[in-house]
Amino acid sequence: MKTKTISSTDAQNNFGRVLDDVVQNSAKYVVQRRNQAQAIVLSLAEFERLLASPEIERMQVGRVIRELTPVYDLGREVK
Repeated sequence: MKTKTISSTDAQNNFGRVLDDVVQNSAKYVVQRRNQAQAIVLSLAEFERLLASPEIERMQVGRVIRELTPVYDLGREVK
């Protein structure tokens, strides 16, 4: 199943429906706040499958997560 994107407000307001979709339909959601990906919602079964998957697949998942992760620049390095 394709990964869906949902705002944090919509996820909060419809959490039961999101949870049902994840568990019953193997859906995955990327939760966004201010148009930045913040979290992923997936079933426990899918999470366990990812943890048990071969290294190559875990690397691909890691790459996707890094691509979705916002970059925060909160200050400059002190020298």
